[in-house]
Amino acid sequence: QVEVEESGGGLVQAGGSLRLACSSPGRTVRTHNWAWFRQVPGKERQFVAARFRSGGYEYYADSVKGRFSISRDSAKNTLFLQMDTLKPEDTAVYYCALGQGILSTIRSPSGYRLWGQGTQVTVSS
Repeated sequence: QVEVEESGGGLVQAGGSLRLACSSPGRTVRTHNWAWFRQVPGKERQFVAARFRSGGYEYYADSVKGRFSISRDSAKNTLFLQMDTLKPEDTAVYYCALGQGILSTIRSPSGYRLWGQGTQVTVSS
């Protein structure tokens, strides 16, 4: 059984939009922190955005602040990452991750135990 599943990646021109979805059966935004990371070949996995389970606070990397936003469908245990005004440098494999770490780990891959398989986002110039 897949514990975390992403969808919604694809190819888009610069300035366009995509929406990624992440689902995890049996896990909710109240029980887990949900986050998005991205990675390009040869580089470390990079924090993109996260929602902390306590209080629902959202956190974003400076590089995506104002362009990306998190939303959710509680009934479907699904979190979305809306990506607007995409740039070629946003090209990467995007991963959804779930964890139960403390707030200080919200931006670190080490704070997450469950990972999806990743979805490719390619932004052409």
